Amino acid sequence: MNNEQLKGKWNQVKGEFKQKYGNVTDDDTTFAEGKFDEMLGRLQEKTGKRKEELRQEIETW
Repeated sequence: MNNEQLKGKWNQVKGEFKQKYGNVTDDDTTFAEGKFDEMLGRLQEKTGKRKEELRQEIETW
């Protein structure tokens, strides 16, 4: 999955992700292009999951 596809997928699922992890805010999910890894780091802090786990979760939504 290339970066554009991943960003598109993220746009589709970020609402569901925020519902699942209630402490995730819009600020956590609205990073500019090229900041996806930084966003994953924030989500990793909030959820306690590894970045690869989060990537896989996003790709399967």
